[in-house]
Amino acid sequence: MARDDRTEDARPNRILAALEGKDREGLLAETTVVTLELKRVLLQPGKAIDTVYFPEGAVVSLLTTMEDGGAVEVATVGNEGIVGVPVFLGGDAMSARDLYQVQVPGQARTMDTKAFVKASRQEPLRGLVQRYAQALFTQVSQQVACNALHSVTARCSRWMLLTADRVSQNEFPLTQEFLAQMLGVRRASVTEAAGTLQDAGFIRYARGRVTIVDREGLENAACECYRIIRTEFDRLLP
Repeated sequence: MARDDRTEDARPNRILAALEGKDREGLLAETTVVTLELKRVLLQPGKAIDTVYFPEGAVVSLLTTMEDGGAVEVATVGNEGIVGVPVFLGGDAMSARDLYQVQVPGQARTMDTKAFVKASRQEPLRGLVQRYAQALFTQVSQQVACNALHSVTARCSRWMLLTADRVSQNEFPLTQEFLAQMLGVRRASVTEAAGTLQDAGFIRYARGRVTIVDREGLENAACECYRIIRTEFDRLLP
């Protein structure tokens, strides 16, 4: 039976919250509440996926790695989604280059992969996961284009806004080193971009935490990718 030891900081997972009655009760009974620590790797390259995660307060990055050890974020998963979508699509392991790493610590629900696959064969969960997978694909393709075409400042703004949406608050932990890894750029580039945003009064950055103080200004500093990704998730998910 699932432990319902939620903290005040936990946010309902949108997919789980969209279920009703016995559907929701039955699925929650298969889950366990856990706390995910910063930088913890949840699913490793080439490894079997034996656990599926439903983030609530936590935010997780999908990273693609290179032979030289470099990595770049291609998608973010928060309380709107699921970590472990490949098993729904018929896969049983991560690809040789991809991994999921916690970018904002917090709460999540875990579920055994076999139980998830069985449950996701039936409606309404099947339809919810299908729509989430479509939104996730849009995010990956948009983010790849964003990394290639837009300025570091615009990408930083997009990243901060998407993260704030997923933790449902305007303050969250963030180091420049970690953001540089997420964006696939030098730390000096992130330092310059964060300084520009702070000087403009859009954010406040201190002691490894960022606070969005002017959301409208930060949205104006972001590229169109933020609005495209957010609109697609809101269109497809409850």
